Amino acid sequence: MNELAPLIADLALILICAGVMTLIFKKLKQPLVLGYIVAGFLASPHFALTPSVIDTASIHVWSEIGVIFLLFALGLEFSFKKIMKAGGPAVITTLTIIFGMIVLGFVVGSAFGWSKMDALFLGGMICMSSTTIIYKAFEDLGLSKKKFAGLVMSVLILEDILAVVLMVVLSTVAVSTNFEGGELARSIFKLVFFLVLWLVVGIFVIPLILRRTRKLMNDETLLVTALGLCFLMVVVAAKTGFSAAFGAFIMGSILSETLEAEHIERLVKPVKDLFGAIFFVSVGMMVDPAMIAQYWLPILIITLTVIVGQPFFAMVGVLLSGQPLKTAVQSGFSLSQIGEFSFIIATLGVSLGVTSNFLYPIVVAVSVITIFLTPYMIRLSGPAYNFLYKHLPERLRTLLDNYAESTEPRSGKDSLWRQYLGNLIKAVVIYIIVSIAICALGLNLVQPLATRWLPDLWARIVTAVITLIALAPFLRAIMIKMNMSAEFKALWEESPANHAPLVTSVAVRFIIALGFVIYVLGRLFHISVMLLVLIALGVALYIVFNRWTRQSTHRIESTFMANLRSREIREEYLGNKRPEYATALLDKDLHLTDFDIPPEVEWAGAELRDLSFGQQYGVHIVSILRGSKRINIPKATERIFPGDHIQVIGTDAGLEAFGAHLQRASASSMPEDLIQSEMILRRLEIGENSHFLGKALMDSGIRNQYHCLVVGIEKPDGSLHVPDAHVPLENGDTLWLVGEHSHIESLMAL
Repeated sequence: MNELAPLIADLALILICAGVMTLIFKKLKQPLVLGYIVAGFLASPHFALTPSVIDTASIHVWSEIGVIFLLFALGLEFSFKKIMKAGGPAVITTLTIIFGMIVLGFVVGSAFGWSKMDALFLGGMICMSSTTIIYKAFEDLGLSKKKFAGLVMSVLILEDILAVVLMVVLSTVAVSTNFEGGELARSIFKLVFFLVLWLVVGIFVIPLILRRTRKLMNDETLLVTALGLCFLMVVVAAKTGFSAAFGAFIMGSILSETLEAEHIERLVKPVKDLFGAIFFVSVGMMVDPAMIAQYWLPILIITLTVIVGQPFFAMVGVLLSGQPLKTAVQSGFSLSQIGEFSFIIATLGVSLGVTSNFLYPIVVAVSVITIFLTPYMIRLSGPAYNFLYKHLPERLRTLLDNYAESTEPRSGKDSLWRQYLGNLIKAVVIYIIVSIAICALGLNLVQPLATRWLPDLWARIVTAVITLIALAPFLRAIMIKMNMSAEFKALWEESPANHAPLVTSVAVRFIIALGFVIYVLGRLFHISVMLLVLIALGVALYIVFNRWTRQSTHRIESTFMANLRSREIREEYLGNKRPEYATALLDKDLHLTDFDIPPEVEWAGAELRDLSFGQQYGVHIVSILRGSKRINIPKATERIFPGDHIQVIGTDAGLEAFGAHLQRASASSMPEDLIQSEMILRRLEIGENSHFLGKALMDSGIRNQYHCLVVGIEKPDGSLHVPDAHVPLENGDTLWLVGEHSHIESLMAL
């Protein structure tokens, strides 16, 4: 008999324990994460009453895969547009919490006499709240729709993003084993460089691949492809010095911008749940009761640090962002725990071998305690606010109220300079990063390949041509971008004083692009500086005025923006998201409103030119949504059908009148006498004196005049026949009639 592999036996044990504990915790209405941790403890060697895991090394590998899937799924739920929509309050609050808690954690760890690395990782572990726990608590307490809940969820989104960045920084610091500012700055620059590069290239390439292969994709192939891309980015991230989890998150973020994002997220969820469960079980296996008993005092102090520190820094951040005191207290008390990312950062420290053995179980114990206390902390926010408001000095309350009012957003456009410089810097930084990557590929990949097959001089020439052709669209964008924009023209016409800085911005960008050409040619050819500059200048001017380069730049930008906005465009097409122009209409006192056409409206099926909504109500139909079909700017001959969803532009008064018209049409369709409208079945015998004797059904008027339907004709012998409209009715026939009560009565009276 074959022996069972230890890994399979271990998986059986931990999954059975996890299944039982999740059922118990589900019944107790507690977070499943805690159930997994308890299951891990039961399956660990630290608990002698149950069988223990044998091959802990393999379980550790599986838990690392679990981290990859957790971060990949997080990336799928994330969109960089969410950062832009999170707003200033969320950004200020998040940065305040993370910076404050890292410093506080480092101070607490140092006070215990721990190493600098232990103290630093402790700060990283206690600065992140649990998205899963808070979301569930809000739903259970019915607080999801509250204003402060929206702010808290925005903070949690930003915390998740910064947690990934923090993992990269901690990895770099751990490997370098020093805190030098230069090393940290280089690490951050490297992080930003690769982050922008991967996102730009990924958003440009991957949606194109998925779009071209959509007809070949079923659930199986899409899942395999998505996971293949995930692990490809994991390998790329590891090769460039980043963590595997960072690569998984980046690929998830790229795929989140595709049309298949929701489909992939649904397919990946079971896999993520399985491996995520293994990860959290492995977290529970690290819990050593003896070590917890030994370090009970640090656990208690760190728990108090989280319960007090997280709400305090959150309240400070919310108040600094200009929110009222009540919102600050409610938000702060909601963010009073640590969760999933604490375990992931703790796992990172263990895998790098830079943290002590006692730190992991301490953080797990703190997390369990704070998670249990989360609902009570949220409920405590109301009394805490009332207490604070009563005991704060009158001057301080007035100061906070005035500050909140002064920071409220006011109408008005940003300055043209701010818009121009903001858009210009973002575009130029992206193009510079892509250009650096192209130069690196050309000189480190193309040149060695060309040298292998061609003489040295020709290899250099081929490398230069290929590299400069690849660079051309991006260098042209650096030089020309924003030169013909509305902001540039407005600033130029606004004042002659703007001419010099605008010309300077153009000259600086031209010099940057020229520098790339000089660098490539200078690395490949040994020529005089003057000749090198002249050749580079000629190449740069040729790039600016070349038609192919101009078309390539436009094609690349339009493709990238189409890929980036594909999900938004689809949501607008299906009517699930308001189009962007709807906001601009508000400045003209016009609005875009959606209406559903009731099934009972009398004019359904009529052409738009006959309905004359513009003349009657001053409104205009801009789009008709019929299932998955969208008709934009419908023609006058287009018809409106029941169940259509229409988007209408008009003034407040016009839209209100049109809405009232639809409501009246819907309400007036119900008959007053429902009994007379009831459909009934009756028998009508054809006798010698019958009005219908000898007439065919088509000539009898039963259907057209009396609105009744003959569903069968029963002959004197009892046989039932299907009605034939051309056959005359005979004496002794019995008609089976269906119709409204009133119509049947009228017919029977003949």
